[in-house]
Amino acid sequence: MDKHYLTALFSPDSIVVFAPHSAEGAPLPAHTQALQDAIKAQHFTGSLRFIDIHTTGTLADLAQTKADLAIIALDAADVGAALELAARLNCKAALVISSGISADQALQLRKVALREGIHLLGPNCQGFQRPPLQLNASVSGPLARTGSLALVSQSGSLTASMLDWARNNAVGFSTVVSLGPNTVVDMADVLDFLANDGKTHSIIVYLEGISNARRFMSALRSAANAKPVVVLKAGRKPAGNQAAQTHSGAIVGSDDVFDAALRRAGAVRVRSFVELFSAAKCLASRYRPVGRRLAIVTNGGGPGVLAADWVNEIKLELGRLSPESVQALRPQLPALASLTDLIDLSEDASPEHFSAAVTAASKDRQIDGVLVICSPKVGVDALAIAQAVALLKPQIGKPLLACWMGDNQVVPARGLLNEASIPSFRTPEAAVGAFGNLSAFYQNQQLLQQTPPPLSTLAKPDIEGARLVIESVLSERRKVLTEMESKTLLSAFHIPVTHTVLARSANEAMMTATQMGFPVALKIDSPDITHKSDVQGVVLNLMSAVSVRDAYNDMLERVARLQPKARINGATVQKMARSRRGREICIGLLTDDPFGPVVTFGAGGTMIELIDDRAVELPPLNQFLARRLIDRSRVAETLGDWRGASAVNQEALEQVLLRVSEMVCELPQLREMDINPIIVDQDGAVAVDARIVIDSAPQAASGRQSNYQHLAILPYPARYEQVLPLRGGGEYTVRPIHPDDAQMLQELVHGLSQESRYFRFVSSMTELPPSMLARFTLIDYDREMALVAVVKHRSLNDQGEVQERERIVGVSRYITNPDQTSCEFSLVVADDFNGKGLGSRLMEAIMDVAREKGLAEIDGLVLANNQPMLKLMRSLGFSVKAFPEDPEFKLVTHAL
Repeated sequence: MDKHYLTALFSPDSIVVFAPHSAEGAPLPAHTQALQDAIKAQHFTGSLRFIDIHTTGTLADLAQTKADLAIIALDAADVGAALELAARLNCKAALVISSGISADQALQLRKVALREGIHLLGPNCQGFQRPPLQLNASVSGPLARTGSLALVSQSGSLTASMLDWARNNAVGFSTVVSLGPNTVVDMADVLDFLANDGKTHSIIVYLEGISNARRFMSALRSAANAKPVVVLKAGRKPAGNQAAQTHSGAIVGSDDVFDAALRRAGAVRVRSFVELFSAAKCLASRYRPVGRRLAIVTNGGGPGVLAADWVNEIKLELGRLSPESVQALRPQLPALASLTDLIDLSEDASPEHFSAAVTAASKDRQIDGVLVICSPKVGVDALAIAQAVALLKPQIGKPLLACWMGDNQVVPARGLLNEASIPSFRTPEAAVGAFGNLSAFYQNQQLLQQTPPPLSTLAKPDIEGARLVIESVLSERRKVLTEMESKTLLSAFHIPVTHTVLARSANEAMMTATQMGFPVALKIDSPDITHKSDVQGVVLNLMSAVSVRDAYNDMLERVARLQPKARINGATVQKMARSRRGREICIGLLTDDPFGPVVTFGAGGTMIELIDDRAVELPPLNQFLARRLIDRSRVAETLGDWRGASAVNQEALEQVLLRVSEMVCELPQLREMDINPIIVDQDGAVAVDARIVIDSAPQAASGRQSNYQHLAILPYPARYEQVLPLRGGGEYTVRPIHPDDAQMLQELVHGLSQESRYFRFVSSMTELPPSMLARFTLIDYDREMALVAVVKHRSLNDQGEVQERERIVGVSRYITNPDQTSCEFSLVVADDFNGKGLGSRLMEAIMDVAREKGLAEIDGLVLANNQPMLKLMRSLGFSVKAFPEDPEFKLVTHAL
């Protein structure tokens, strides 16, 4: 049970291959022949048997065969029977290479697989490769060389092209998976496996669409938290978008929303096949990103300037040597060398000069990566320079990239750099772009670590009041809220709005305006009019009661003429915003398919469509995410001191974004929202107008809104936090784990006795490896949950001051099993806190969460000699049974 559920598919010990034998003189189908040749060409170390379902023995004979994986390469008509037979052989996984299978046939195969508990990859796919296992279960060509890079692709032709490229560029793979359009094992499943695969250190993905945003984001976040992930997505433009949807059969969605999703998942997006190759080179070299400052070492000014220009173009920073490094390096270089911006070694540069410059740059703390550019010139030995740089590779802990310009003269040098695992590029721009991908990964990891709760720490909103407004509108079979209703909704979440009163007659408007004080604005109020200015339904800066009366009558007459079928409630009267130098902002919500609600930010006003300034972010937000969202917009440049106007109150603007995020999380009925304009200045922010569109809540969310099923990223479940008394005195807090707990979790493992560590991890490890630590602390709170017990203790720091520190003293965890009805738990408690009731309380708490999620059973494996744990399980009502697969363990289960 400690093994990943896809182990039988991607790391099988035994395989049966269902493929026809060739009749005398009759050739096999091309895909069948290719698969058989591929499998037989390798030395797979496990059990391998070929079966022809028409000629190989009786069912009783076949029943003696046991296998982890069934590979099916038959005509479409025979695939269903072969899958049924695989179930009889107790296969846990199946791969269907057969092509030409219709969508209806694929649906039937899916039903069989789900009924029999078989993890099915295919049909209509090219299979997979696992080079470390010498397993080529694909029709994508020869087995790739072994490496640490994984490739997952929704295109068979791209998979074959990538493997062909890799063979000539010294790139090896841990796993290569080609996914078909109808597969049961989808992108999320494969990413989840790769996140936990010790042979995989980085992942590249070609994606055309996704079928389930929540599962995809959960798996992608888990993978990107443990190792770098780079994604190439098709369908950036409308034509490509439609083609991708047709090809993959999955939902594509808005391109800028997909960008936001990848950033939030901690992954990096590339825009072209060429960039994907560049990223593959860097990832295969096992580089880990450390920042944005790239130093350029060159023997030619022109190529160096091109590289520097591209550094600026993609918003990196040119890495410059510190004064100390310059002083130490200059005596080692030619007289004409320049160290001001570029590290230009001049045309006289020798291999020794390159070596000295690269060494100095790699040691400088102001530099995060080094790009070496060599231009072929008379007297320049490109191969010798490459040898000098290659010798430095083991000593350099920062990304080291190379660009040997030219063609025939530098081919041997490029080959040498590839063998040394130094990514080599033909152009300076490609090399800089590759470093940009590494830098983007570093930046996106900061976004990945953000796990905001659904509600901020601001004053609690009136959620029930807001829901009553929505229910009232839906009961009238309306979906568009009036301005009054929209502002009531905003006010329920404490978003400042202009004082607005609905007047149903000219006389009411005149009296209301007089009480408010002039100047005022009049706006038509109608559930059938979306954009008021389009029907001349807005009049601003009215300075007297008479002008208000006349404007009211004229407005209603105009609107009735221009929109005769519109229902008109009257006109709203509101005080004009006083700020003359305030900036107009638009904050809103859109609903994307498949990612759901998305928060938008940009410039506002009547020219919003023309300005087209929109940055997007997936909810929930916290202040860090809100600030980054603002920074990505073009209007952000005007929010500081700008053309004589004081800087705006940025905190007030961030609070509006946090409030909108709260609305999105708590009100699944929201579909569209435009708060436009929001006037923001040095004193604060106020919403002048708003348009909100609603609909019935998605079915998954309407019954149990606390699950936030309408969101692609589940919020931090703060509702599970509780403070409990500690047996023997004191108290402790039980709460869900979050990414900031990594260091405390490592300290817990360090402090365990050797016996306790072995009981928990069945290993003698003394600390959690980085990938496992990342995997344990960043979870999606949906298919898994981890609760930590935290105590606070006081100690003296180096200055003799009392400081309060937190310590994790216990962890309970569950992960949902593939059947989606049960889960597997784990539990560990610090040795010095045994006997204080933590274990039983943590188990009860994690069982409560699993029960709330609708799971029916919780189970786990306990070492047979771990008597204290078995005693605890029995006291909690767990049944304890033998575990047939391994007598050293007991299987403990409890119905929820």
